[in-house]
Amino acid sequence: MASKTNFSVVIDIGTSKMAAFAGLKNEENKIEILGMAKVPSRGIKRGMVQNIDEAAATVSQLILELEKQIDDEITTVDIAFAGQPMRLNEYKVGIQTTGEGMVTQADVDELLREAQNVQVEPGFQILHIIPQAYIIDGEISDLAPAGITGRNIEAVFKIISVPEVYLTNFRRVVEKAGLELGEITLAPLATGEAALTDEEMEMGAILVDIGAGTTKLSVYHEGAMIHTAVIPFGGDVVTRDIKEGCSILLKWAEQLKVQYGQALGDFTDDRKVVTIPGHNGWEPKEISFKSLAFIIQARMEEIIDSLNFQIERSGISDQLGLGIVLTGGTSELNNLVSLVKFRTGMDTRLAHPVFKPVNLPKDIKITDFLTALGLLRLSLEYAEPVLKKVEKKKKKKKENRFSPWLKNVVQGVLDYVDDDDDDVALK
Repeated sequence: MASKTNFSVVIDIGTSKMAAFAGLKNEENKIEILGMAKVPSRGIKRGMVQNIDEAAATVSQLILELEKQIDDEITTVDIAFAGQPMRLNEYKVGIQTTGEGMVTQADVDELLREAQNVQVEPGFQILHIIPQAYIIDGEISDLAPAGITGRNIEAVFKIISVPEVYLTNFRRVVEKAGLELGEITLAPLATGEAALTDEEMEMGAILVDIGAGTTKLSVYHEGAMIHTAVIPFGGDVVTRDIKEGCSILLKWAEQLKVQYGQALGDFTDDRKVVTIPGHNGWEPKEISFKSLAFIIQARMEEIIDSLNFQIERSGISDQLGLGIVLTGGTSELNNLVSLVKFRTGMDTRLAHPVFKPVNLPKDIKITDFLTALGLLRLSLEYAEPVLKKVEKKKKKKKENRFSPWLKNVVQGVLDYVDDDDDDVALK
């Protein structure tokens, strides 16, 4: 991924929030955070663009916040997204080596070009080509085969394709926000960069990101991602189950889930209750912690069963050396790790960053930024280190970044966000 400036800007576009980083590779070859921001998503449903104008206004607000922090103009952004449907196919191709009995980088590049020309389903576009294995004269090699002796080389690729209209809509959103779209990355790939070590990817691990609108899964083995899937429901469905099961407003259901929710009903104290205040003449309502937990557990078991199905589809469920790594806002539910262990029979842990960037605040909620952090790492992978800090130019205040119609949308989003800040107290 490349940027036109000496820093990169990345955005994780989620259903409930958009999170962004601005960063660079410093003289010590470490990722350095220049700025970070998070705003509630508008115009996004289950990881996909539903309303271009609202999504563009949200991106604009995010970028303005970042520009204030870095005191520079942002022109290009890379994004990560997750949404259904997508296609995952395997493709195998072989050629004779050209380096007098030795594999050259040109041979590896030729194999990749062959994979790029594969015909995919009409209306779909290739997003990622992931090497799975290289086979040289019948022997399986590592994922960096250049320099190995051999006369024939074969490559096995996993090809991820997504509907072209999805990519077109994201481009429209970014361009309406006055920006240029750089690279687009599938969110599970970006999250894996931040949440899994090289050793975990080698031994075999499953990364599960339970977001608001979707649940993302990626299976790693022998250093490569071998399977990925996006399940089209997540924490929002749990909230709606609480709303319907307890007959309360959606905003109160979300507060109940976040403040008092647990994933195992049997482990919950049935003597504890929470009181929902009365409104508009309706009496206050008492809800037991145990009833709340069983509502949450039922939906989480359904999500975990969908994960089990995808793990089986990977074909190597019995070869994974490790287990499941959980991330995403919903992963913070009490006892969810225990429920996942019980339901899958696999060791499970919560995710944390596997590398430490310079200037990453200690007090941030890291689950909100894990995908963006991995995306920043990918974006800066081939960037040249910045040897010294470049003196930033004083940026003129830009009153006309947006056309009048988009200004109204931006203001509407800001007003909506301000209204959302008034939480309802639960007694």
